[in-house]
Amino acid sequence: MAENYEDPAGSTQMFRAFVETPAAQAPSNVSVHRSGGGRGGMIAIGAIVALVVVVAVVWLAVK
Repeated sequence: MAENYEDPAGSTQMFRAFVETPAAQAPSNVSVHRSGGGRGGMIAIGAIVALVVVVAVVWLAVK
């Protein structure tokens, strides 16, 4: 085999060990950020901008 061969099973085992580590054992300087809180606001702003663009196009077409 080649010298630079990495066993994929070893990587999988390390990943599983990382994922299955309880949150209590995580380092204290690492903060967990859950996204999605501002997603509703961004969707509302996007919908308003899209509505303004559609109204402007219709207004220019009718004018």
